Amino acid sequence: ALMFECRAQVFANPSSNHAAGRRSQAVIAKAEQQLATLLNAEPRSLIWTSGATESDNLAILGAARYRSNRGKHVVTMPTEHKAVTDAVEKLEHEGFDVTWLMPDEKGRLDPELFADALRDDTQLASIMYVNNETGVVQDVATLGAICRERDVLMHVDAAQAVGKLPIDLQTMPIDLLSLTGHKFYGPKGIGALYVADRPGCHVEPLLFGGGQQRRLRPGTLPADLIAGLGLAAEIAAARMQDDHATLTDLRARLWRGIRDVDGITINGDPEEGFPGILNVSVAGVDGESLLLALEPLCVATGSACNSQIEEPSYVLRALGRSDELAQSSIRFSVG
Repeated sequence: ALMFECRAQVFANPSSNHAAGRRSQAVIAKAEQQLATLLNAEPRSLIWTSGATESDNLAILGAARYRSNRGKHVVTMPTEHKAVTDAVEKLEHEGFDVTWLMPDEKGRLDPELFADALRDDTQLASIMYVNNETGVVQDVATLGAICRERDVLMHVDAAQAVGKLPIDLQTMPIDLLSLTGHKFYGPKGIGALYVADRPGCHVEPLLFGGGQQRRLRPGTLPADLIAGLGLAAEIAAARMQDDHATLTDLRARLWRGIRDVDGITINGDPEEGFPGILNVSVAGVDGESLLLALEPLCVATGSACNSQIEEPSYVLRALGRSDELAQSSIRFSVG
């Protein structure tokens, strides 16, 4: 009965002016504030989406097209999530020029290499905060500062970072930031895009319909999913420091337990990376076979979004791993 009552409180369309609609809108406003507090952002700068994939597409396609009259050059990395690389490739088909910056062998991007890649016609750079396969953490604050000096919009795919690493959007020079709820224990199917309130930072919509969300992303808002993301954000803000310490200990224990396996190597930067991810390769062992042999342990051979494609991880190949080592990789996630 209690569950039905709670559901009834948010079932109404939050855009409706009747009492039930206003109750749904109040739930959304609370969640907006909870997420804004986690990110230290203005609530009005947040656009609700279906997840990081939509947020990435809206940020990249929307911002590049909006500023295309100024220039059509975009900078990114081949180790980004497919939601970014595929969106950037779409821009290439539309006539944009793209520079794909390679990381070093640990997956890090050299800020000097990044700065040298920016041109007079560069309008957008997209660099993820935490890599979803290796856990490598990029220095997005430094990269964003370089962009601000050149009047280039900085987009950050922070799906793997929000709720896990500190993010202060009042001080970090980030213009566009994508996130999704299920990466920090919120519901699946709900995410958000942060759009900085400053001159020249805007996105063209990808969807058209009603006037919801400043006409940037129309559609009836799922108040129940948004409420779940908001509560997850509130809990993450309170537990982030303790959770990070726990993850660091868990990953260290995991590595101590498997580091003596013949032919095992770490992919990424274990000292600087996010501790919730441990990516290893085992020479001479097929990753899919290893995955099946480890059942019922739930591990991955790469990104879940790319798991149906039977080819070596494109992220690890970009780090200089051979096809054989990339094919023999396993990603452990702890939480």
